[in-house]
This record gives sequence, structure tokens and C-alpha cells, in this order.
Amino acid sequence: MTVIYPLAGKRIWVAGHRGMVGSAVVRRLASEGCEVLTVDRNQLDLRRQAEVEAWIDQARPNAVVLAAAKVGGILANDNYPADFLYENLMIEANIIHAAHRTDVEKLLFLGSSCIYPKEAPQPIAEGALLTGPLEPTNEWYAIAKIAGIKLTQAYRRQYRRDFISAMPTNLYGPGDNYDLATSHVLPALIRKAYEAKITSADHITIWGTGTPRREFLHTDDCADALVFLLKSYSGEEHVNIGSGEDITILNLAHLICEVVGFKGEIRTDPSKPDGTMRKLMSGKKLKQLGWTPTINLRAGSATVYEQFALHVETDR
Repeated sequence: MTVIYPLAGKRIWVAGHRGMVGSAVVRRLASEGCEVLTVDRNQLDLRRQAEVEAWIDQARPNAVVLAAAKVGGILANDNYPADFLYENLMIEANIIHAAHRTDVEKLLFLGSSCIYPKEAPQPIAEGALLTGPLEPTNEWYAIAKIAGIKLTQAYRRQYRRDFISAMPTNLYGPGDNYDLATSHVLPALIRKAYEAKITSADHITIWGTGTPRREFLHTDDCADALVFLLKSYSGEEHVNIGSGEDITILNLAHLICEVVGFKGEIRTDPSKPDGTMRKLMSGKKLKQLGWTPTINLRAGSATVYEQFALHVETDR
């Protein structure tokens, strides 16, 4: 790896440090010899421009990792479209503009794989952005994230700012959301399988037909890739971050049930939406830059389940 932006001695603000990705980035930066800056949401409302500008004027970070976002699964996106669009637009616009105003040296914006068209060719290369209609079930979040990518590009072009973007695939890891009403598929399956196991239920039911394919990446791998890009990448085009492998939702459910130890039946509910049928991102660009993931899905899921079960048992 050729380091073009050394992190040692830098002040790096991780916006969204309590989130699953942000907390992983904080852990990863601990070995880089830099000072990590964080601020809690009860001290700074990222949706308020004046507050963001005042805080960054005082804190003066050298670099920013923009991991803050309002996130959720299909159900949450469908029920709260205005919240997902407005809040994410405000967060990214406020931070990116304030970073420009205070001469931040480098900014890394995190998008999402949902930015790509519903029918994008698989695996999805970075160039597929804006080549077709989005998946309707999460278009509000996707549009906000696309705006964030374009904002980093605009500040690069107009002001020569070293602002870059990365697009992680579906992530899982410590600190995930296990609320069945708002969580993504992998933590939702862990929660369902665990509750079925402790109640001796004979089955669990998953949304949709179980045939859609999804790619998953552990947050520690994602954080490692983000730090890699922060140090070694400077370009206008965003960079995909993924595992390079996908799995059907039904097979994922079987894997999670094996990890959890639930031996009952897995039923599908075709009355519920499937979402995009396949979403595998091309990792060719990142691999050519010199980074590859190290945590496989089964091992990563087992570790996450152990942490989840320990937390649940502690709370009981």
C-alpha cells in the first residue's frame, strides 16, 4: 500500500462513532497513532447546520470519517420516507460543507449499496451508479446517499478538496440493531432464531420468498477498508467495499439457525416484499488498490451471535 495521507499525529473526527460502522472505525484507528475526536448526539445535533459549524470550528479536525446516518431496513424505509430522506440529507450536507469551510484535509463519506439501480448488472461496478431506477423499498435512503456522493465530488471539482466516498455492502457486527421492526436481515434472523430457540418454537418465518441474494461484510473488515482508503486513495469515483460473495436469504437463515442452535423449520412469507433480487458489488477496484477482507460469514456470524446472546442473557 502506498500511503498518500499518513494518519499518525492527525486529529480525526468520526461522525457517528456510536453506530455499528463508526464504532468499528474508532476501534481500527486506535492503532494508527492519531487522535480520534467524537461527540455525542445530545451535545451536537448533526441535522442543524449552525451547531455543526460551531463544533467543527472549535474542534478543528484534520480529517473526517462521515459514518453518521439514519439507517434501517425495508420496513423502516417504507414507513418513514421523509425522515430517511431529510435527516440523511441534512447530516451529510452540514458536515461536508463545514469540513470545507474549516479546511479539513481529508473527508471520507460512507454511502450504501442501495444507491445502485434495482436491475444493475451483477456484480455491480462503481460505474453503474445512476444508470437505472432504484429499488422502491429504500429509494429515499438511496437518494440521500447518492446526494452525499455527488456532494463530495462537487467539492473536489470546485474547491479541490480531498473528499472521497466509499460504498459498503450489507454490514453486520458488534453493536448491530436487533429490533425486528427496524433491523436489517442478518441481525433480524439472529433475533428470530434465538427467540425461537429459547421458547422451543417449531419454526421461524422469514420475509419474502427467500430467493433474493445478498452480500455481507463484517464491520471490522469494513473499518479496515475505510482506514486503508483514508490513507491510500484520492479520487472522484466512490469505491465499493464488499466481501465479493453473496448468499440467498433462505441459505442465510439456515446458516444463522445453525450458528444459534435452532433446529426448527424455516418458513417463507411470499406476501412480504423481497426487495432487490440480487445485490453483489464488484470489489475489483478495491482489490486492485490492495485490500481484501479477512472475516468469513460463518465465523463472523458466530462471533456476533455470541455477543448478542451474552448481552441478552445479562439483561434477563
